[in-house]
Amino acid sequence: MDIIREPYGFSYKETSRLKEVYGGAHGRVFIECMRIRPATEEKTVVLFSHPIGGGSFLPLVLALARAGKHVIYCNPRYRGNDTAAILEKCVLDLGACIADLKKRFGYEKVVLGGWSGGGSLSMFYQDQATNPTITHTPAGDEVDLVGAGLIPADGVMLLAAHIGRSVTMTEWIDPSILDESKPFERDPSLNIYDPACPDQPPYSAEFVARFRAAQIARNRRITAWAKDQLSALKAAGDPDAERCFIVQGTMSDVRWTDPTQEPSDREPHTCYMGDPKIANDGPIGLGRFATLRSWLSQWSYDESRANGLVNAPTIKVPSLVINNTADLACTPSHAARLFEALGSDDKTYVDIEGADHYYIEKPELLPQATAAVVGWMDARGF
Repeated sequence: MDIIREPYGFSYKETSRLKEVYGGAHGRVFIECMRIRPATEEKTVVLFSHPIGGGSFLPLVLALARAGKHVIYCNPRYRGNDTAAILEKCVLDLGACIADLKKRFGYEKVVLGGWSGGGSLSMFYQDQATNPTITHTPAGDEVDLVGAGLIPADGVMLLAAHIGRSVTMTEWIDPSILDESKPFERDPSLNIYDPACPDQPPYSAEFVARFRAAQIARNRRITAWAKDQLSALKAAGDPDAERCFIVQGTMSDVRWTDPTQEPSDREPHTCYMGDPKIANDGPIGLGRFATLRSWLSQWSYDESRANGLVNAPTIKVPSLVINNTADLACTPSHAARLFEALGSDDKTYVDIEGADHYYIEKPELLPQATAAVVGWMDARGF
């Protein structure tokens, strides 16, 4: 089926003292979208989004449009750059997109397509749209989700999704870095990329427990430092000041070096960024560049509110979870934990056996995933 691709954008007014994106007028937010659809008219749209966007060419996005579904990909204000992203503001952008698409195109039903990191954003959005509680970011800056008039979605799909950026960061952060001011002086007993590490795959349960505890401890040390820095800036009479910093070693997970950890169909000794040892300190590693405020909102294990295990229980609309069993990024335990946490009485779980994160290694499995989504939507009148 031929599809029509329609780029469009809109802007809306925002009251905020702080600006985290380059260019544009202060006090206005521009949202870039792509509508992908067949020529037929539909009353339901699948709305994909992600904290840094950029997924309008994902294989499943295109496949759903070719299967007859209307799809919109919404890029929040942080398109392509999450260094200063505030997830509460991504929720506002997603809410503005839903309000706009209903007015602009007349869609009556919206199903959130939560792909990868878009899964936790979708859950965070739906949680706040149905039970708004947030008026400030974790850093204490005003961001009124209570008064935003967020429109709840009619369904939520979690597709190759992880629990949340903060949980994923913590599961991947390198625990061998004990001093952030000396990031390349590492504890060899926790450095899984160091041949001198006394524990080698397959790791003992004791080592894994110690490794995981050290990951949480490091995340919490960075969080405590960020909060102290913000407090000091405010105490000095400069409440809007910000500090930027680098976080080395953010791609270290025993599941990549030991295939016996959470066994699945994934390829051992690699991650979705290639060689995990290289990615651990490479420029595109998770959360490599951050600000005090973005760390607390996005990456902090304790402070970030975009946590699927916290948000999912409030979701009561029909929900679909798809797990790709060879996924190198979002491993099966994330899908299983999210499915268990969902509060909907109508929830469905599907495994796509052998599928990788993007359906690149085995594109022949894409029709299976497409059929699962389309069948689930059609059965519910979407």
